[in-house]
Order: sequence, then structure tokens, then C-alpha cells
Amino acid sequence: MIPIRDTAPCESTPIVTWSIMALCTLIFISMYFMPMSDSTRLMTLYGMVPIRYTHGWLGIQGLPFDGYLSFVTNLFLHATWWHLLMNIWFMWIFGDNVEDRMGHWRFLIFYLLCGVLATYLQWVFDPTLTIPVIGASGAIAGVLAAYFFLYPLERVVIWVPILFLPIVIHVPAIAFLGVWIILQLHNATTALVFKNTPIDVAWWAHLGGFLAGWVLYRFFLIKKTTQEK
Repeated sequence: MIPIRDTAPCESTPIVTWSIMALCTLIFISMYFMPMSDSTRLMTLYGMVPIRYTHGWLGIQGLPFDGYLSFVTNLFLHATWWHLLMNIWFMWIFGDNVEDRMGHWRFLIFYLLCGVLATYLQWVFDPTLTIPVIGASGAIAGVLAAYFFLYPLERVVIWVPILFLPIVIHVPAIAFLGVWIILQLHNATTALVFKNTPIDVAWWAHLGGFLAGWVLYRFFLIKKTTQEK
């Protein structure tokens, strides 16, 4: 199932949503055309390498202590075109409405905080990983959680690619995002139980971001004022 759009109205211009999408795209394109050695170095420096923070800041693999900076910078790095496109696509569909309800600066703080907490949970569950954890997925999972609770009955327009036929259906957001979180939970627990299974997706970051969004979104909403007569 591929989401195409949602039906929730948006009353403001999602400046932060668009800016995050543009920044992630610009960084990816810039690194894509770099020599492989340079892009790999940047991925290692600014992606969150769990073992870097697990062994007492010993500079594992030549990485000095960075004050946890990579818990933020990893949110703007992506490994492949598909990785980037999937993230900015979900951000495009769901981010504007959440930003509309929070306002620009509140939304930016909410997004970054969800991303940091998502990255932290991935570190907790995979502390000896020696490759960088990167991507906006954890932060976007927080945005999905906020949308889940703010717009549960809004419709998500989904393309069902059966033999490439144009089959489009409308489902409630609570159903679409409910299936999404069940899949993340299944994949995360599978990775935990079967430790020798190769994993190339930070499932715990997805869950961490969603949990963070679930807990935090209510504190970032703009309070609506009413007029009495």
C-alpha cells in the first residue's frame, strides 16, 4: 500500500516541513556526488554509530566524543534515493497538518526532540553496532504519532499496486498508521529475538520516535482561543 495524500485540511504554509525536506534532499545530493571515501567519512562522523557512545568515549574507529551531536545530525542523512524518497514522501503527506496544529517553531522542536529520542532508543537496543544509524525516519515517526491522535478519522488515499492497476482506496488514518506501527513492532521484536538476522533498518528508532510523538505532541499544540458573547 502506497499513500498518495490525505484529506485533512491545512490552513497554514508548512514552512518547516518543506525546509526539512529540502535540507535532507540537498545534503543527500551533495554527498551523492562526493567521492565515496568522503561521503563514507561524513556518514561515520555525523551518523550515530552506537559503539562510539558505548565504550567510554574512547574514540572508537577514530571517532572522538562529539557531545552527542550525531543524535541530531543523523536525522538529515540518508543512505539511498529510496531511503530519502520514502521519508520525504511521508513527511509531505503528514507533516503539514501537524505543523499546522503546532506552529512552525513548536513543530521544529517537536520534530528534533522525537528524532533524538528515537535515536537514543536505537542506541539502547543495539549499543554495539559499528555502522552509522542515519535517516529522518525516527523523527517522522513522531510526526505520524501526532497525526494518529490528532486526525484519526481523516482519510488517507492509498494506491494498491495490484498488477499496476490504478486501484485507489480511502482508509481512516487510524487504520493506516495502526498497521504501520504494528509492522514496526513486529520487525523490531524480530530483530531482538533473532540477533543473527541481518538488519538494515533501525526499527527501534521508528518505535522510539512514535512513542516520543505519542507522549509529547499534546505539549506542543497551539492553544485555541475562543470568544465569548
